[in-house]
Amino acid sequence: MQLAHVALWTADLDAAAAFWRERFGAEIGALYRSTRRPGFVSRFATLPGGGPSLELMSTSWLALPPAVEAVGWDHVAVSLGSAAAVDALAARCAADGSLLSPPRHTGDGFYEAVIAAPDGTRVEITA
Repeated sequence: MQLAHVALWTADLDAAAAFWRERFGAEIGALYRSTRRPGFVSRFATLPGGGPSLELMSTSWLALPPAVEAVGWDHVAVSLGSAAAVDALAARCAADGSLLSPPRHTGDGFYEAVIAAPDGTRVEITA
């Protein structure tokens, strides 16, 4: 058994796809438009190296985002493979204002930084 994909609602599907492509080199799949749920569109983002993909979803009936901390999924973590890669991406994100937390060693042994996707979704980048 393995995790197949994780779905993420976004208000701007194009911006979300560009974020995953530009920040992580994700391959972005074709646009899907639901005929059963008019207004629902999605695209899959597949990160290099395989593993579960992200389903980026958008629709006209999205609600406002919940509070920063609420019950439910909190963030997605992407392992970049090295501290140098974390530092480099964190520096790029600091320059464009999307760095939420600079690189640091956590108490549970990770080297990570936290960046924001276009809708504010938190993405941990780890070594």
